[in-house]
Amino acid sequence: MRLLTSVICAAALGLAATTAQAAEKPLTIGVLTDMTSLYAADTGPGSVLAAQMAAEDFGGSVLGRKIAIVSADHQNKPDVGVSIADKWFDTQGVDAIADIPNSGVALAVQNIARQKKKILLMTGPGSSELTGKACSPYGFHWEYDTYALAQVTGGALVKQGGNTWFFITADYAFGHQLQADATNAVEAAGGKILGGVRVPVNTQDFSSFLLQAQASKAKVIGLANAGGDFINSVKQASQFGIVAGGQRLAGLLVFIDDIHSLGLKTAQGLDITTSYYWDHNAETRKFGKRFMAKMADGAPPSMIQAGVYSAVTHYLKAIKAAGTTDPDKVAAEMRKLPVNDFMSHNDKIRPDGLVVRDMYLAQVKSPAESKYDWDYLKILATVPGSQAYVAADKSGCPLDQKS
Repeated sequence: MRLLTSVICAAALGLAATTAQAAEKPLTIGVLTDMTSLYAADTGPGSVLAAQMAAEDFGGSVLGRKIAIVSADHQNKPDVGVSIADKWFDTQGVDAIADIPNSGVALAVQNIARQKKKILLMTGPGSSELTGKACSPYGFHWEYDTYALAQVTGGALVKQGGNTWFFITADYAFGHQLQADATNAVEAAGGKILGGVRVPVNTQDFSSFLLQAQASKAKVIGLANAGGDFINSVKQASQFGIVAGGQRLAGLLVFIDDIHSLGLKTAQGLDITTSYYWDHNAETRKFGKRFMAKMADGAPPSMIQAGVYSAVTHYLKAIKAAGTTDPDKVAAEMRKLPVNDFMSHNDKIRPDGLVVRDMYLAQVKSPAESKYDWDYLKILATVPGSQAYVAADKSGCPLDQKS
């Protein structure tokens, strides 16, 4: 009897220890990003900071578990991204992954996350396929996608007379999808595509591609690229006198750090689409200034970095509301709860995982119009999410599209 009592006590103690360990195990969010290459200024360390700010503002814990933020550089390589995600999920206790700039990496990681039933909070990649044919019950696409960028910028420029286009396109999933979506938007608005060229990621010399665009006589040269590739193509277009010669550049994905790198003299007049601008209103400005005070270079958040804060915060709210970290229950709660923060006002998450939010058509100010540091944009129009994004029943996602 005494032996049996000892066994029961030992088992009870073991269960209590296991329960205590489980309670102490942190809820871990991995920021999978570009820390060193062409997207680092718009994502990278700033995305990690945004996730840390979200965790701190939430109180540092959820359901009695500390919130931990880890990060890694995927080097813009799908195989590297998959390797990191596998290790995080299988051996390092990562519960969710955020950011993931580079659509090729994101599409590959989404496959892994779907198999392992892990939440993805995708703010960095742009491909509309992430909530289209490649959608996942555990994948959430924040901030923007190629369809919305193309719809807002492409449609606006055609209406302004830019009815012939030539594309300079980043040669991977994001660029291909952005060009395809922009082509559809331009043609739907009555425009015509005269040609295009695909360019390897991280190209330094755009001269041959710009000469082809110049020779096309297209009124608009659509830059279906981002980050360092966008900056290099715009700088070299200026050297070739392309804008001075009467052609117009359309940046289909432009971030505030890109404008900063180019300078207002070079970037002025550029029409862009964004879901967040730090100086848009009192709420965005308050968050922007907090972020700037913490960034080593004093830069404001890009829409991707602001999106990391928004996505991580919403994920934590869903965990608290669900009372569990079970991915299926948390994913359901994320779709149920409206997204509300400094840039989101009762935004809805569709069954396909897309966050439907307003998008803004903005124009880069001239040096004379800018009154203080990082005063770079003027908002020209607000496009409701219902108009900016593809309709749910046309997204191609096999998940139930009933709202």
